Formats: sequence, structure tokens, C-alpha cells
Amino acid sequence: MRNQIEFEVSGDYALFTDPLMKLGGEKMTMQIPSYQALKGITESVYWKPSLIWIIDEVRVMKPIRMESKGVRPINMSGGNTLANYSYLRDVKYQVRAHFEFNEHREDLKGDFNEHKHHNIAKRCVQAGGRRDVFLGTRECQAYVEPCEFGSGEGFYDAIDEMHFGVMLHGMNYPDETGANELATRLWQPVMKFGVVEFIRPEACTLIRPIKQMEPKSFVLKQSMQPVDDLAKELEVEG
Repeated sequence: MRNQIEFEVSGDYALFTDPLMKLGGEKMTMQIPSYQALKGITESVYWKPSLIWIIDEVRVMKPIRMESKGVRPINMSGGNTLANYSYLRDVKYQVRAHFEFNEHREDLKGDFNEHKHHNIAKRCVQAGGRRDVFLGTRECQAYVEPCEFGSGEGFYDAIDEMHFGVMLHGMNYPDETGANELATRLWQPVMKFGVVEFIRPEACTLIRPIKQMEPKSFVLKQSMQPVDDLAKELEVEG
């Protein structure tokens, strides 16, 4: 597919929080990463407000194992409390994604350089990302490296189908939808032979509005760096 990248992300722990399981300060991970979590990982590899990353599919390489930990999170009002978090342990995923230009950002059309963005994104995958990568939460450090999607042996390669019920797909942000509203998307993922193929955000039918929100404004050469300038810097560094 056009503008596509493939990479492998792994870590000792992951916490893809289910919003329905955060009552009372407790956190419990979902069994597989959500579309939004993988999008965040991809944006840590390379992100510009003129782009929208579309996650095509994820391949689960290792068995789904959970581990509970007693933690002391900091309260907003000060002090600590006791909580029990349930993490995924020893995870590895292969991710396939592509970018499209954000047509809702008319102010950033000067940054719509497809060829340069794609080349920079591929270089960022080779470098392990431009920013720190996390598997759901800050304490779950992750590592990114290039791969060929489908290569190697996965734990679920021989299992024809696994259902996970209704799960979080992602968030609708106003700068990506054109509507001044923050909303959450739900869907019902199915893993076939270790691979989950994601539907596009606009194909989700279970939408829950959260609040009114306006998009953040960016100005080329003031609040963000044009891709042409960034490409020149990377050439000098390389």
C-alpha cells in the first residue's frame, strides 16, 4: 500500500487500559493493543500534524499473558494511594500502517509532500523512532525496529479465529474529523491466525461523544517545522 511502513514493537510489559476497567483507580489491560494505542506508537516513530496515521493490521507474536502488580499512584490532590494494575507481560507485535494527509488542515497544505514524509518515516523506523515509545503507559518502555510484516513465527499462527468482544478502537479528535467534538469509538475485533485487521475509524458504528473540543492551530515555520527543512537536517545528520 502507498506510504506504508512496517515495524516490530516489543517490551517487557504493556498496559492498554480499558476505560471500563478504571473504576476506583484500578487499571486492567486489554488483551490486544487498540487501534489508538498502535497509532500513538506510530506517531512516536514519526508524527506531523499534517499527517494521519492509519493502522492497517497488527500481528501478535507472543502469547497473551497477564501479570498483576501492586502500585502506589500519585493522587491529583496529593499523596499516594494503593492500587492493583494488571499488565500484559513480555509482548511483541508486528505493525503495518500507512499515512494519509489530513484534509481537514487546510492551513498545513504547504507540508503535503508525500515522498519526503514517507522517506523520513522509513528512516525513523530504522532509528527506532523519534520519540520515546511506550506500550500504553509511560512505565511500559518499548523498542521499535524494522521488520517484514508476516516474517518469523508467531504464537497464534495456527489458531484460525479468536474473538475479544466489544473493545476500544480509538478516539475521534476534532483536527482529524472536522467536528469540534471529542468522541470514543468501539468495535469488535477478531484475530485470525495471529493477525487483527483494523477497520478504518470512519467505519466504526459505535461512537460515544465525550465533550466539545476545538483543534489546536499550527503555523508553518512558527509552531511546526516544514518537511522540506526537516529533510535537509536529516541529510546533514546522516
